[in-house]
Amino acid sequence: MSHYFSQPSSAERRRQIDVRFWDTDWRFTTANEVFSADGLDLGTGVLLRSATPPADASRLLDLGCGWGVLAVALATACPRTIVDAVDVNPRALALCADNARAHGVGDRVRPALPEAADPDARYAEIWSNPPIRIGKDALHQLLLTWLPRLEPDGVARLVVGRNLGADSLQRWLVEQGWACARTASAKGFRVFAVTRTARLSAGGAKP
Repeated sequence: MSHYFSQPSSAERRRQIDVRFWDTDWRFTTANEVFSADGLDLGTGVLLRSATPPADASRLLDLGCGWGVLAVALATACPRTIVDAVDVNPRALALCADNARAHGVGDRVRPALPEAADPDARYAEIWSNPPIRIGKDALHQLLLTWLPRLEPDGVARLVVGRNLGADSLQRWLVEQGWACARTASAKGFRVFAVTRTARLSAGGAKP
């Protein structure tokens, strides 16, 4: 069986699930061979409980969108926002698009493979439950690719399991010149707010 970050290898079997966050009940369509197909995973649930997006944001990113729970939540909370939803799994992208349409935000959620996303887009916020299990080197490259696409005063909200290296990832981000503050901790997960330091904002990193 392929991992959730790989190309699916078996016929798609869809199902509907009910989840609750932000004091609202939601229904989503999921399928086999996508991340957390049986329900809202604990980490993403912790992330959603820890913050809400800025309603006036012009553009947001769901990095590793899966079946689209964060993308739909962000677009619903920010009625004028475009949400780019990026994933390497084409099945996940199709589910994300269908879920966005079902929740009335299909015109503002843009699922795409990483290489198809607009490289010139800049984001007020990036929300992600990053794919830790792809390995440290691949994860670091992923973050080094997308974090520089934050607006100068933007923030990336990342949720990472404590037993999956959350604290070491925080140290690494700081070593790369990013400010990384823990904003929440629950159910074995850390939530980080990653921002540019003064040095980066002044031009130490290319946008």
